[in-house]
Amino acid sequence: QVHVVESGGGLVQAGGSLRLSCAASGSIFSINAMGWYPQAPGKQRELVATITRGGSTNYADSVKDRFTISRDNAKNTAYLQMNSLKPEDTAVYYCNAGVTYYHQGIRLNTDNFWGQGTQVTVSS
Repeated sequence: QVHVVESGGGLVQAGGSLRLSCAASGSIFSINAMGWYPQAPGKQRELVATITRGGSTNYADSVKDRFTISRDNAKNTAYLQMNSLKPEDTAVYYCNAGVTYYHQGIRLNTDNFWGQGTQVTVSS
């Protein structure tokens, strides 16, 4: 199976920075797109940044010029560098990875996997 684990969240003052990590492990053949999805209390999970295996990126308007997504394919890890943080960025940040993996050691399947989330709190 495949596991996705986020880390790097915490409490930071407005204007500060944090770097989140998303590491995938297991019987992985390859990882396709990876993305970050914050979910604030009482709100739906929303996509703010994605990156393809080849490194093409896309951002929501709310985070453009403040957040940068990157990845290290050799480490099966994606990162989200968050600068100029605002109180409205407060949320649990979830990572999603599209993974092609070995099933029962032989067959290749492709599914989307979610991590457990990491809390980001920005104080004013």
